[in-house]
Amino acid sequence: RARSPAGSGPGGSGPVCFRLVLSGVGLGPGLGCGLGATTWFSSARLTGGVGPWLPFQRLAAAWLGLGAGRLPRARGRAEIALLGAYSAFASLLYGALLNLSFWPFVLGDQTALSFDAARGTLENLHAFALFTLATSLGFDVGRALTTAVLVIVTGPAVLNALRRAARRAAFEAPVEFSEPTARP
Repeated sequence: RARSPAGSGPGGSGPVCFRLVLSGVGLGPGLGCGLGATTWFSSARLTGGVGPWLPFQRLAAAWLGLGAGRLPRARGRAEIALLGAYSAFASLLYGALLNLSFWPFVLGDQTALSFDAARGTLENLHAFALFTLATSLGFDVGRALTTAVLVIVTGPAVLNALRRAARRAAFEAPVEFSEPTARP
């Protein structure tokens, strides 16, 4: 698989989730969702990293940006603390959602970590939790810590810049209503 410009660094430490969280908060949930969906698509198209995982990446990233924009409003340190906690949680959830792109298909029926349609929902959820713990939790924790630290350290400055840009870009064209003219 090709290396993605939006992708992760060593140990899952890439900044993509950080950008999506702050964009969702600073520019709104709609733009956060759209940015999440298009970030991975454009990155995959540029690098040839298109594969069966791409829809899961796009959907999970879109939800991450949308969720950030839907957080309750706060200001100052409370906002940064909320965003730090959300970014860590959302980064872990992002990794778990990406595991769903291959977990049912990767192991077959041989192990306790496999998906088995004959098992109940709780048994399959337990198997999925064990699979995530065994395969990607270390990577996901690296992403969560990096994202939370980046949000806490740079969040105030980045949010100020994004909000200022959003205010300057928000304009409405004047609406003029005229009387309908009678046709002869």
